Amino acid sequence: GAEGGRLVTYNRDENLALAAQRSRLPIFKCRDAILFLVETRATTVLVGQTGCGKTTQVPQYLAEAGWCAGGRMVACTQPRRVAAQTIAARVAEEMGTPLGRDVGYAVRFESVCTPGVTKIVFCTDGVLLRELMDDPLLTKYGVVMVDEAHERSLASDALLGLLKKIQRRRPDLRVVIASATIQAETFAEFFDTRDVPLKPALGPAALAPGARVPSREPGIVSVEGRAHSVAIHYLAKPAPEYVKAAVATALDVHRSEGPGDVLVFLTGEDEIEEACEMLRDAWEEETRAASGRRMSGATNALPGTTNERERTRGEPSNASPGIRSRLVVCPLYAGLPPAAQTEAFAPAPRYARKVVVASNVAETSVTIEGVAYVIDCLFAKKKSYDASRGAESLLVAPVSRAAANQRAGRAGRLRPGKCFRLCTELDFGRLPEQETPEMLRSDLASLVLQLKHLGIDNIVHFEWLSPPPAANMLKAIELLYALGALDDDAKLTSPLGVRLAELPLEPQLGKALLVSDDMGCVSEMLTVAAFTQVTSVWQSARGRQKALDEARDRFAVAEGDAVTFLNVRAAWERAGGVDGGGKSRAFAEKNMLSRRALVRASDIREQLSKHVSRFGLNPSRSIAPAKDPDPVRRAMASGFFANAATLAPHGGGADGCAFRSVRGGGTLYVHPGSVLFRARPACVVYVSAVNTGKEYMRDVTSVDPEWLPELAPHFYAKRNKSGAEPPPDAAFAF
Repeated sequence: GAEGGRLVTYNRDENLALAAQRSRLPIFKCRDAILFLVETRATTVLVGQTGCGKTTQVPQYLAEAGWCAGGRMVACTQPRRVAAQTIAARVAEEMGTPLGRDVGYAVRFESVCTPGVTKIVFCTDGVLLRELMDDPLLTKYGVVMVDEAHERSLASDALLGLLKKIQRRRPDLRVVIASATIQAETFAEFFDTRDVPLKPALGPAALAPGARVPSREPGIVSVEGRAHSVAIHYLAKPAPEYVKAAVATALDVHRSEGPGDVLVFLTGEDEIEEACEMLRDAWEEETRAASGRRMSGATNALPGTTNERERTRGEPSNASPGIRSRLVVCPLYAGLPPAAQTEAFAPAPRYARKVVVASNVAETSVTIEGVAYVIDCLFAKKKSYDASRGAESLLVAPVSRAAANQRAGRAGRLRPGKCFRLCTELDFGRLPEQETPEMLRSDLASLVLQLKHLGIDNIVHFEWLSPPPAANMLKAIELLYALGALDDDAKLTSPLGVRLAELPLEPQLGKALLVSDDMGCVSEMLTVAAFTQVTSVWQSARGRQKALDEARDRFAVAEGDAVTFLNVRAAWERAGGVDGGGKSRAFAEKNMLSRRALVRASDIREQLSKHVSRFGLNPSRSIAPAKDPDPVRRAMASGFFANAATLAPHGGGADGCAFRSVRGGGTLYVHPGSVLFRARPACVVYVSAVNTGKEYMRDVTSVDPEWLPELAPHFYAKRNKSGAEPPPDAAFAF
């Protein structure tokens, strides 16, 4: 599925009046205490387990208490776009207003708000960071609530540091920090500015005459959840393959445990779909076997299931044998179509049990009712940054004990539950207590660029909640200097650096787009940039890998994924594109393309066109008459020269050809989803990397290695007899 899928929430209390539903939430008892702290303190730290109602209710309490008076708004930030969209829809429903009027949301490339009317806006941390460029003191907002702060995302940590600075200039700005884990003291200590002198701003951000300055000692309020006890179970010995172990455990739960649905945590779409298929196949096989035994006179309904246990599940004692053999298996991840998501939230049919196989989006962002059993693989996909190579990749890594406890708590929402952790108790004790903040394991180039644009030049002395490693910071500055975004004094350049900061893209992709004007391929690079912003334009290959390979080959070219994207879009437009109706839908289905991803890519392309037009670039400038792909390849090399790799002399194997990173010498492979998976280009550049045992390059474009020193002279030296010379790691003045 494409990025930007929206989660659809199921509401078990939908027959109650909305006011009654709201009053049943645990946070309702703390309403007055929360409003008192927000009134009297500059910063309030709110601790409450997922499901207590803090995300949906606190913004409404603030609006009801008058914090949106005078045209100001309440902002509530989320680490995931899915959560921002879903929660906004729910709050709009509770307030009885159309989404986009009094309640709206803003995520990258999509804003559903009405200027001057919207009172509550749910947005991603990154969107609010970007808004600071136009409004450095956030004068439109009376309160900013940073939700899920315990996740310590890169954007939320940076936002907290900036909010602390803003409060010195705007003493009237209230900040609410909401966390589902006990990190209240950390946040409170960071925002305790009683000994720091204020520097009140003038103009629109000035403090109103006679207004009382709130206490700058943060207040803390803890909300009790409505969780029941959860029994934790561990493995006797480690499981070599956690996907298979999760499937086996889910089947065991279904055979032998009491009523309640099952929530299985895996790391991503591929694992989730694989597990769902394994569950369905295994249960169908057991059902056929049980049916055969009944036909031969067997009296037991299913292996490991007795009639007595059937009755304890609340089924009638005269239920037909095997009627409970139905197992409803539902995947849940952000890219799923809304109809498929609805199945995960809806109650299971009678005499059936629902198994939801989910990514960590079910850990904090949404609540699934009916779950009594959690099966946790204890892994998640996380960012990882190698400062020696200046390379960021996505890898599967163990979660923290705090995250595992969050997941386990999902089993205790309605009744006492059980959590099955797919590790030994000894190994669980070795997990880190808390998640490592993204700030410590991420590429910082984009963040440094934004801070520079905000006028924060002394980044080393910026007040960080967790200061980033110096090596990561230097690599970010080195890359931005090589891109031309920073000058010799590490100051933002104009116009290139300023434009890169204003584009809602990573700096490398932004550079590729901006230089396309000189190369005469702005139209093509708009398409490439838009296509890289969706997870995949291809449909899932479940059971249809051969058909997908054949469909991809119809558009594939030796120049790589970027030029292939151009072929896909050209054919899509010939079939009618966004407005093509049934014709374009049939085209997408025939060629195993995701129509939803293509529509979203078209929307992103339109928005990027407006950005480059504002910079004076012509969005229609195209290489179409000559049909020469080299300008597009050169533009990609201009932006992604740091992500270059050359074909390794030892070739490859079943995983495709091996490549050597030009910087650092690491071994890389072309991702199986790339059109260059089986090809052997001499040199490539790639947009991103993912590590699943091996490091795979995604969105790969073949380039001429001689272009690299030409397009990035500060970064590469000419090849000599000993091979590529790595550039010196330069340190720059702040």
